[in-house]
Amino acid sequence: MKEVVLNKEQIALKTERIAFEILENTFEEAKIYVGGIEGNGYLFAERIVEELSKNTDQEIRLFKIEINKDAPLQKEICFSIPEDELNDQSVVLVDDVINSGRTMIYAVRTLLGNKLKQLKVATLVNRTHRKFPVQADFVGMNISTTIMDNIQVDLGKEDVAYLVN
Repeated sequence: MKEVVLNKEQIALKTERIAFEILENTFEEAKIYVGGIEGNGYLFAERIVEELSKNTDQEIRLFKIEINKDAPLQKEICFSIPEDELNDQSVVLVDDVINSGRTMIYAVRTLLGNKLKQLKVATLVNRTHRKFPVQADFVGMNISTTIMDNIQVDLGKEDVAYLVN
């Protein structure tokens, strides 16, 4: 069974709010790096960058994080920018949903291989039932779920988030 938890208008409002929260936390930075986990995470990161760009003169640098979500250790986690560019920078890691937390924890682990100034996590939907200790700093929606539930986000034609059980 699928139940809509966020519609197109709500996703747009959540994206705008998250962008403002990011600006509140990084207003002293000359540059903000926004890393989107490939797939919907990157699409959501693009939208956040679009909102950030409307409201600041800071340089916003978007990059993609390529990760095997099912088996993160089987393939090297890669960034679409040189990793050393992140040294002494503020980075916001973005994914559409934090389900188990596995993808996010491995992305964090890889990012922390650099000397970051700060690392923040943003997500559209934060599922509260997870297996790994990931805390999101910027959240569109927190949702309590059971282990049998899942969140499915469609960014594209529909722009909708579903609770699937």
